[in-house]
Amino acid sequence: MLRLYNTMTRSVEEFRPIRDNTVGVYTCGPTVYNYAHVGNLRTYLFEDVLVRVLAACGYDVKHVMNVTDVGHLVSDADEGEDKMAIGAAREGKTAWEVAEFYQQAFRRDLARLNIREPLIWCKATDHIAEQIALVRTLEDKGFTYIIPNDGVYFDTARLPDYGKLARLDVSGLRAGARVEMVAGKRNATDFALWKFSPKDARRQMEWPSPWGVGFPGWHIECSAMAMKYLGQRVDIHCGGVDHVAVHHTNEIAQSESAMGHPWVNWWMHGEFLVFPREDGAEAAKMSKSAGGFITLDTLVERGFDPLAYRYFCLNGHYRAQLVFTWEALVAAANALGRLKRAVLDLRPRYSGQRPIVARMEEFRAACEDDLNMPRALAAMWGAIKDEQAEGAEVYATLLAMDAVLGLGIGGMKEEALAISEQEIRRLIDDRNAARKARDFARADAIRKQLAEMGVTLEDSPGGTLWRRS
Repeated sequence: MLRLYNTMTRSVEEFRPIRDNTVGVYTCGPTVYNYAHVGNLRTYLFEDVLVRVLAACGYDVKHVMNVTDVGHLVSDADEGEDKMAIGAAREGKTAWEVAEFYQQAFRRDLARLNIREPLIWCKATDHIAEQIALVRTLEDKGFTYIIPNDGVYFDTARLPDYGKLARLDVSGLRAGARVEMVAGKRNATDFALWKFSPKDARRQMEWPSPWGVGFPGWHIECSAMAMKYLGQRVDIHCGGVDHVAVHHTNEIAQSESAMGHPWVNWWMHGEFLVFPREDGAEAAKMSKSAGGFITLDTLVERGFDPLAYRYFCLNGHYRAQLVFTWEALVAAANALGRLKRAVLDLRPRYSGQRPIVARMEEFRAACEDDLNMPRALAAMWGAIKDEQAEGAEVYATLLAMDAVLGLGIGGMKEEALAISEQEIRRLIDDRNAARKARDFARADAIRKQLAEMGVTLEDSPGGTLWRRS
């Protein structure tokens, strides 16, 4: 029995699809103005696990993911530049070229992380007609108003339950934001459905509409495309936890107002990847707008197999914040290395045997318990360490589990999972700093991590020497 957490109800509930054996899943995809960072990729890993678990439970999954290549402004308050325009100006290319380049970069990241691509990719710029039609429907039903020289806005005051997903104190938001509200907005929570192009400048991405030349708002894109490909009722809609208060709240408002009935059965959100701060302050999430973000290429350049990052993310539950440190990633790489060594030892004994029933039941129970991947990994290691099991059965069990884990067990090869010299030197520097600060526990932990990666340290009067074992 698959049980999943529903953000709308704030509870874990038995999953029941709208249709018998088919599950429609819509996931908010990338805004393709820059590379995805590892925090973004954690969300896509959670969604990949969800799709894999649904398939393992016997469902036919129709997975749709959007590509936002226009309309995502830098501010949730419908102010500022379009992120695509910012990317085009930064790189001296057209917005179309930027979108194509970063979508392909995103797809390469998915492939390196063994994330399955959606059944349907849908670009916002390919669905302008559908978005205009949805805005017209809202206009006909009296949910919109126009701010001259700005755009067409959704009037949230017309919706008694606006903000139900995030459980917003709408009256408090309205009262507290009067001074800072965009000129012409009736309510602080109102949002743009269609933005007008500036009178004194031509945008790269703009289209004619019944209200004038302009471009769609970010929220209307997802509603229009989800409706086109999944119909008027959707099983599961996913995204990052940062989408709850604004993007998904506004999707619900416009979609349910247009259709006149509930839209999505299950809302699921992945928590942030966070980074500890040296000053002891609360950990902060990674942000592209803040600059200096870590990409998958960053990890590869430091000698890590991308699947070590996948393993690292599987170690945390998708609804809990996950703290990223280089030491933790090294530990994940070590664990992946141990798994690989076990797989390569077991594989020659395999000739089509069946998985171990008890171990698979333990694994499935973890997966069906709101995608509890830490427990699922524990079940995997339990199978490897099972002294009563035949090696061939253990390998068969690992193969079966990998349909969800996605660690590439069937394709693991003899190449060593080596740590780069640059990363070794960085860890030695960290260890030296820890010793200087008399943090001997941390210094010992770093020595142990390096040892597990096949690197031996020797302290000498001239400094720390190292060699590969």
